[in-house]
Amino acid sequence: LRTDGSLFTPGQAIWTAELLGFLHERFLDQPDTGGGGFFGKLPTQLAGGPAEAYQLMGEALYVYYLPISTGTIRAKSKESNVKRVLEMYPPPVSIPPELTAGFEPGLAGLGRGLQSFHYHIGTLIETVEQWKEREAGERESLLKDPWAFKDFLYGVKFRGRLFLKGQNRVDAERHFLLHILFPDYFESSLAGDKNEIAEAADFASFVAEPTDDIDRQIYQIRQGLEAELGRGFSFYNTPVVERWRGTDTGTPVTPPPTGTAPPPMEGLQALAAELYLPDDTFLKEIQSLLVEKGQVIFQGPPGTGKTYVARALAKHLAGSGDDAAGRVRLVQFHPSYAYEDFVQGFRPKQMDGGQVGFELRDGPLLEIAEKARNSDKPHYLIIDEINRGNLATVFGELYFLLEYRDTGMRLQYSDSDEDFKLPENLFIIGTMNTADRSIARVDLALRRRFYFVEFLPEEEPVKGLLGRYLEKNPTNAVWVVDVVDKANGLLKTYGASDAAIGPSYFMQEGLTPDKVALIWKHSVLPYIADRLFNDRERLAEFDLEKLRNTNVPAQTEGV
Repeated sequence: LRTDGSLFTPGQAIWTAELLGFLHERFLDQPDTGGGGFFGKLPTQLAGGPAEAYQLMGEALYVYYLPISTGTIRAKSKESNVKRVLEMYPPPVSIPPELTAGFEPGLAGLGRGLQSFHYHIGTLIETVEQWKEREAGERESLLKDPWAFKDFLYGVKFRGRLFLKGQNRVDAERHFLLHILFPDYFESSLAGDKNEIAEAADFASFVAEPTDDIDRQIYQIRQGLEAELGRGFSFYNTPVVERWRGTDTGTPVTPPPTGTAPPPMEGLQALAAELYLPDDTFLKEIQSLLVEKGQVIFQGPPGTGKTYVARALAKHLAGSGDDAAGRVRLVQFHPSYAYEDFVQGFRPKQMDGGQVGFELRDGPLLEIAEKARNSDKPHYLIIDEINRGNLATVFGELYFLLEYRDTGMRLQYSDSDEDFKLPENLFIIGTMNTADRSIARVDLALRRRFYFVEFLPEEEPVKGLLGRYLEKNPTNAVWVVDVVDKANGLLKTYGASDAAIGPSYFMQEGLTPDKVALIWKHSVLPYIADRLFNDRERLAEFDLEKLRNTNVPAQTEGV
């Protein structure tokens, strides 16, 4: 901001008024040029421009990524996307290693405030462009006064065509610019949390000078807390977080470690409540596994909510926006499903003149991979009943690509010499039924490439799921919780715990005893009969009334 220098090549003039003006003209004033999202449009928008313009766009993208937590976008994905912009004008400049290290851990998850990708890059470009219009002495003065700089920042009137309908979409970028420039004055917390902190009764005594400026309020609160705790505390660590979230437990006041960031997984608590989970621990664990490896498989008996949770979690993590629905894709494997259906293959097509020919078509994997490649947002492919297909045949070279996402490989039907890579922002969630004996076992090669998450009726969060659902949806058939528990205890005794009865059979609105009896007779009992090979003597023990009225031992750990 003081000079026209560069983040990646110090000493070179990159953030100049001239180059910022070029990006304004090509990027801000031509937002609809080209197709395929940000990365698809950019080569057309910048065509004919100087190498320095591509570098400036790459550096702007780098700044955009800094605050985003690696809990939602991996550091490798951030680096890969910045390099992708730089490589549009060869030979590309390199990102210095010390700046690459800055990609993690980030400050906040990719919530709604950070998902309008174009607007945030545009906000940075237009803000710095108008900054350069100020006299050097005025700029220096603003950099010495955080509150004056904030007035400048919020006084910027965006002029690019990109902002004609999006003046209100830039607050998150302004917020993080302030924190990056003046971390001692402006918190990393997003708007909702800032309001809670400012309104916390426990902090009221710290605000000696009342003000409508929420940042000034929190600055006074920080100064008061520093007097108690010393520098380096976080509003998101014990004992401070309990004091503004209303759950103060009287924990002794000790300074937390420095360098901690706010929780990156925004909104998972609300999703957990919607899914009737006891808390968001299970969902956070799944998200962590996805970030670590890129693909997970939910495995367990039928009726345990594997597909339902996969769809709900993918939809939540994919975020909002006009293209949100296109960022989640579901396919279901079956015995006749092939590589040509899933990845790429020749399909029949009526040609000119009525003749039947063949054309090369992309399958769902390549289609969503292409969307992810041209986007900065996370995309999710859900593979339902993944082990019903012949996985070695369906996946082909994906065995390699799943493990080595930074390495490309030519696909077997590819009509070009270009190698294919799985984008870092494409996440795969599979579901697997462990009860169906007709389904082939997943081989060890695939198991190495996925993390596996158990959905077991005898373990939380599935264990108490039906009870929590019926508590929120009152019924006079609540006794079914005990019946299911007893039945699963018997199945475990007979060595069929992998076929335990899942709660979703009975998670229905308006559940009545008659409805329970109907479900039990026509869905649960046939399922149990198959697992017990129609052993009539054992099957008799699963009579609904018998289970309801007798003290059959319920499932317990270690049975």
